[in-house]
Amino acid sequence: MKITKVKEELKQLSVDDLKSKLDQLRRDLFALRLNSSTAHIKDYSEFGKLRRTIARVLTQLHEKERAQ
Repeated sequence: MKITKVKEELKQLSVDDLKSKLDQLRRDLFALRLNSSTAHIKDYSEFGKLRRTIARVLTQLHEKERAQ
């Protein structure tokens, strides 16, 4: 998915939706870390992608909270 599409989707979400998305992304990152310690992972770039997506969600969340 293109970065601009991700940013646009995040801008349209409400604060509660952003919080739930953030929680889900953090769970995904935890699961990926757990799988990397117990099994072989084919694509290690997923770590960076998830961390960047989490950062984007946090940025949008902070901007929306400041605006309120």
